[in-house]
Amino acid sequence: MGAVLLVRHGQASWGAADYDVLSPTGREQGLLLGAALAARGTAPTAVVRGGMRRHRETLDAVLEGAAAAGAAWPGEVEVVEDLGWDEFDHEQVLAGVRAGPEVATDRRAFQRWFEEATSLWAAADEASSYAESFAGFLARGEAALGRAAAQAAGGGTVLAVTSGGVVAACASALVGLPTEDPAVRAAVWRRLNDVVVNSSVTKVVTGRRGTTLVSFNEHTHLDGGPLTYR
Repeated sequence: MGAVLLVRHGQASWGAADYDVLSPTGREQGLLLGAALAARGTAPTAVVRGGMRRHRETLDAVLEGAAAAGAAWPGEVEVVEDLGWDEFDHEQVLAGVRAGPEVATDRRAFQRWFEEATSLWAAADEASSYAESFAGFLARGEAALGRAAAQAAGGGTVLAVTSGGVVAACASALVGLPTEDPAVRAAVWRRLNDVVVNSSVTKVVTGRRGTTLVSFNEHTHLDGGPLTYR
């Protein structure tokens, strides 16, 4: 049985000119995760990441933390970039809803704005003005997971560094919803996306029963440390 470990990037630079740069807290979260993986004896046989700077910098911190803790695998595995793991275009999605100046400094106001904007995006049809539809985004994330699961087949472990929206897309596809109603899928995605912790790990296994979600949003490596959602 193989495994895919979906890692959300560490905290990015909320409110800064370039959001995509990892914050000092985000780097610390990556280092802690790498050390925790080493302590657990986790040794990925393949490593993939999205193409965003926060993905690269998170992975760099994870590899550094694991190596400092004595793990050999950081120097042995090739890192592959797969743009399927990239987050949706949050700037375009947020532009769909007018925001007040308070969103720049008030995290709760920003969260309300974010939820309203993503709800509007999820409800839009394929003919909308969004560069990538919500359905297309979900399909892209599921396809990236499919490629990683194929790499893990036969007992491998793939470490995939991505974003919270993609983690939620993969998880919502695997929870066994009792309906194919797109509105239900969107509602589940939004609930999961809201709670994905920076640097958390979501585990998916693949075997004769197919691809199965076995844990979501695990972040014990942050116990007593810096826990963030944005």
